Parts: sequence; C-alpha cells; structure tokens
Amino acid sequence: MKYLIVGLGNIGPEYELTRHNIGFLVLDKLADDQGVQFEHLKLANKTEFKHKGRSIHMIKPTTYMNLSGKAVNYWMNELKIAKENVLVIVDDIALPFGSLRLRTKGSSAGHNGLKNIEELTGGNNYSRIKFGVGNDFHKGRQAEYVLSNFPKQEMEELPFIMNKACDMILSFCTIGAPRTMSQYND
Repeated sequence: MKYLIVGLGNIGPEYELTRHNIGFLVLDKLADDQGVQFEHLKLANKTEFKHKGRSIHMIKPTTYMNLSGKAVNYWMNELKIAKENVLVIVDDIALPFGSLRLRTKGSSAGHNGLKNIEELTGGNNYSRIKFGVGNDFHKGRQAEYVLSNFPKQEMEELPFIMNKACDMILSFCTIGAPRTMSQYND
C-alpha cells in the first residue's frame, strides 16, 4: 500500500515558523523521526519511508500555498496513489491552538491551499488533519495572523502536538481513517 502525505506551507525562510507552515513543520518532524531527508523534485520537496509494510511518500509543495493542488495532483498521478490514500496536513484557524482533527472530506473553509487541491484533484473527498492555530486576530487581519510566527508559549507546546500529529499520520496509514479519528480527534 502506498500513501501520499502532504504538508501545506510556503517555501522560504521568512515563512518557516509561521502558523501557515504547520504542515511543513509536521512533515519535517516525521522525516527526522524516520531518519529520512527531503530532496527537491518536481513541484515539491519529497521523501519516503516504509512503515509496517506501507510505502509512505511525503511532499512539501514548492508551489506556494495557493497552488498546492498542482503538486498534489502531479504526485498522486506520478506515484499512482488513490485519493483515499492521500492525507493533507493543514493549519486551521477555526480550531483552538493545538487541536487536531482528522476528516475524510470537507469544505476548504476559505483555505486557499485546500481550495486549489479540490480544484485540481476533482473534489474535497481527501483526508486532512486540521491543525488548530487559533484565531486571535482582529477582523480583516487573518492573512497577517497565519503568516506570523508562533508566539513563545505556543512554540514551547508545538513539539508535543507535532508528535501527536505524526502519530496520527502513521495511524492513518496503518489502521485507516475511521479508527484514527476515534482514537485521536479532540
């Protein structure tokens, strides 16, 4: 069985520790845990590893957030991975900081990265882990908020939450979405 795990984010040092880059950060953590490194390939930084007989391919699109679907669609086709074996890690301002929710489909909720994936892969029927980043911003300041760095207190809590997100990814690939949701969703 093959899986495609997609961490959403933006390339460049100015975005590295921003809320919008939590998908990249989670995949970097999982790559470190597995002893693998990303290499720059077409439309994405990519790596892969084996886990309990599964081939897990991870990508961090280099297309910038709003064109993430281009990389997802390319790698799904290139690797011949079915949509039900795709999992996207994404920031979510509708969830409190640190909440993690696995969903097997759903609306983009205005998230441009998810919107583009839906457009280019033909619908919203793909799994995603929504990583809560909170919504402590004034009206009209959403973009500024998600593109800002995590504050010190949240940075201290991130490793624990990212570990849980990594566990959820491995669980999704081994026991499936329904059991993972019942075990991990907040």
